[in-house]
Amino acid sequence: MTLTEVTRTAANFDDSWTMTIDGRQVAADTTFPVYNPATGEVIAQAPDATLAQLDDAVAAAARAFVGWSATPIAERQAAVAAIGDRIDEHAEELMALLTGEQGKPRAGAEWEVYGSAIWCREIATQRLEMETLVDDGERRVVTRYTPLGVVGAITPWNFPILLAIWKIAPALVAGNTIVVKPSPFTPLTSLKLAEIVQDLLPPGVFNVVTGGDELGKAISAHPDIAKIAFTGSTETGRHVMASAAATIKRVTLELGGNDPAIVLSDVDPAEVAPKLFWAAFQNNAQFCNASKRLYIHEDVYDAVRDELVAFARTVKVGNGAEADTDLGPIQNAPQFEKVKEFFTDCHAKGHTFALGGEIDESQEGWFVPVTLVDNPPEDSKLVTEEPFGPILPLLKWRDENDVIARANDTIWGLGASVWGRDDKATERIARQIEAGTVWINEVHQYSPHQAFGGHKQSGIGCENSLHGLYEYTNWQTITRDRSNAV
Repeated sequence: MTLTEVTRTAANFDDSWTMTIDGRQVAADTTFPVYNPATGEVIAQAPDATLAQLDDAVAAAARAFVGWSATPIAERQAAVAAIGDRIDEHAEELMALLTGEQGKPRAGAEWEVYGSAIWCREIATQRLEMETLVDDGERRVVTRYTPLGVVGAITPWNFPILLAIWKIAPALVAGNTIVVKPSPFTPLTSLKLAEIVQDLLPPGVFNVVTGGDELGKAISAHPDIAKIAFTGSTETGRHVMASAAATIKRVTLELGGNDPAIVLSDVDPAEVAPKLFWAAFQNNAQFCNASKRLYIHEDVYDAVRDELVAFARTVKVGNGAEADTDLGPIQNAPQFEKVKEFFTDCHAKGHTFALGGEIDESQEGWFVPVTLVDNPPEDSKLVTEEPFGPILPLLKWRDENDVIARANDTIWGLGASVWGRDDKATERIARQIEAGTVWINEVHQYSPHQAFGGHKQSGIGCENSLHGLYEYTNWQTITRDRSNAV
């Protein structure tokens, strides 16, 4: 199968919104609105795929799988690396589109778009070698890794490009084909991504369809899809897993989190406060790995709290299209309403606000002020649930065993961080936290070569690294008896 079957045409990033099915741009009879979360204005009408169009996309991917899976891995790797180069080529257009539909400021858009390009090129260096288990002259036993078939990728609205690439790149390198369904809140970047890379791939290898929850359910249950790769809430992940069960699909689920950050008594409050702030509020806290519970040793609690408040006052929340904006809006109206529930509960329970606490609903867009809640009860809604918005509980601790127990007292186990100067203490605490990733004196450090996944109800399987690449394969063991050939 050659990699030059599609002629490249100039992409229109302004007002042309079509799906990609079998290498072609496909419209839909109906559309749905896409909003700029900073203004509440409709910026596009995205195609609303029918179930028949989903079937077309899956059928195209299934046809393409025959040739793509047989394509030498070096060619597949080159194609994925070229996708990264194409993202770089269109970085400015993609960043502007990302800010428009997702709301993140320029710095966040650069991190995501350029990070996506890097991910493609780095994942393209990975491969799974056949393993020889026995080769003694009489018997030979090998285990090889084979692609699954058609992958269905369901991607979220908080990092719509990067978290799509986390699925697309390893799926294609492993020899699978893919049908991507982005969140209906942020479909535009995925539509354009598929459009601008089609000349790099045979038709049907990379398809994108857009729509709402019913389309997602149909993908999860589709009999001709071999694997679902999903990033989103734990609640939705349960439904995806249940739908996939009917055909025993492979699943990778990267779900919610309630990440604890544990601050030891030996920190420098002024030095650590900005790091803790961004650990919690990067991407306006719309981040599965955001620090959502900040446990501060009582000896430095007041000082760290006050430094956090002081730093937060220097951070501008506003329209991501404005150059001096640090944090953007909540991405969509339903999430805005969910975040408001936490504010309402804090007021109703009489919690103390160290900063923020009041949402001005008279302004345009879905904006929430950075809010710090001063030592609420451990069983409060804000501590036990995941806000996915810029409201953070600050909690005191004294005893190490107690804070570890509190940190682990959750259904989630995605990530965590530990902050302190005592290497032995930070390492000792980190090793006892029930989470897939624990950072020490840093946070949100990721790599294409570093496994990422959750414990407990934060997910199944992992993304990135060779461990993540394995997720897109079956293993096959072949044995040969040489002593008794027939």
